[in-house]
Amino acid sequence: MSRAGVIRALLFFGLLTALPFAVTEHWIVNLGVFTLIYAGLASAWNLVGGLAGYPSLGHAAFFGAGAYAEAIYFQHREAGANGLMPFLVLPIVGAGVAVLGLAVGWIAMRTRSDVFAIVTITLLFVAQTLAFNLNSLTGGSQGIGMPAAPFDVDTYERPFYLVLVLLLVVSMGVTWAALHSGVGLSLQAVAADEERARGIGVHVTGAKLLAFAVSVGIAGMIGGVWAYYVSFIYPQFAVDPLVTIGMVLMAYLGGRGTLWGPVLGAFILVPAQQYLAYQYGATQLYLIAYAAVFLLIMLLLPRGILPSLGHLLRRRRAAAGRSPDEPAQDPADHAGAGTGTVAEEMAR
Repeated sequence: MSRAGVIRALLFFGLLTALPFAVTEHWIVNLGVFTLIYAGLASAWNLVGGLAGYPSLGHAAFFGAGAYAEAIYFQHREAGANGLMPFLVLPIVGAGVAVLGLAVGWIAMRTRSDVFAIVTITLLFVAQTLAFNLNSLTGGSQGIGMPAAPFDVDTYERPFYLVLVLLLVVSMGVTWAALHSGVGLSLQAVAADEERARGIGVHVTGAKLLAFAVSVGIAGMIGGVWAYYVSFIYPQFAVDPLVTIGMVLMAYLGGRGTLWGPVLGAFILVPAQQYLAYQYGATQLYLIAYAAVFLLIMLLLPRGILPSLGHLLRRRRAAAGRSPDEPAQDPADHAGAGTGTVAEEMAR
C-alpha cells in the first residue's frame, strides 16, 4: 500500500463525501446517487468479469434480487423513526444474495467464456419473468412499494448518497484486497489459463465461486439501496438488461481488471447517459449512442482507458531510456520474458 495510493483514495472519497454537503441542487446530488450506484456495480462486476475473466451478463438479476428482498422484508414494516432501518439490514440482504449467487455460480461456472455469458443473460431473463409472474411475492407488473423514507426534503438524497459511498468503499476495498492477495493471483491465473492453473494446484472452483458470491452480494446491497431510494419497484426496472450493459460497459471503458477503471468508466458514462436520455429519451436514440460508445471502446480502447494510458506511458519511458541507435521495442513484448504466464509464475 503506497503513500500515493492512500492519499489518492482519501482525496477521492473525501471529495465524494463532501459533495452532498457542499451542493444543494437536488438534480446534482441525484445524479451523484446514480453515478455511485453504477460505480459500485461496475466495481463489483469487475471481480468476476475483470479479474477472473468470466463475462457475467446476469448481474442485474442479483441487483433485482436485492431490491425485491429489501421491499418484501419491509412490506409490512416501517423504516423506523430515523429511516435508517432499511440501511441496517443491507448486510443481511447482501449475504442472502451471495448465498443465492453460490448456488447459481456452482452451475453457471461449469461453462466458460461465451457460453457463460449466454447462461448468465438467460438467468437475467428468467429472473425478470419470475418477477413479473410471482404476483403474491413481487407484486407482478403492479410493482411493490417500500416504506417512505422520513428524511428532510431539503437533504432527502444525502443519506442514500452516503450509504452508496460506503458501499463503493467496500467494493473497491474488496477489489484492492483481491489484487494484492493469493485469491486475486488465483483469479488472474484462471483468466490466463484455467486448465494450467488447475494443473498446478490452484483451487479454481473455490476462487471462482468466492469471487462470484462476493460480487453479486455487493450488487444485491446496491439494489436494496436503489429500492429504498425509488420507493416503488417494477420488474422491468429492477431486473433490467440495461443495468448489466451499463456496468459491463463502464468496466470495459475504464479498464477491467483494474482498481480504478470501472469507477472512472461510471463517472464518465453515467452523466453522459443522463444527458443523452434527457435530450433523446422520447425517441430512444440514446440507446444508439450507448451502442456507439461500446463499439468505439472495442475498436479504439480495447484495454480500457487506464491500461491504455499505462501502456502509452511505459512505451514513452522505454523510448526515453534507450540510445538513439537502439531499435524501438514495446516493453509489453518482453514484459513476461522469463516469467511465463500467471499460472507459471504461481508454480514458481
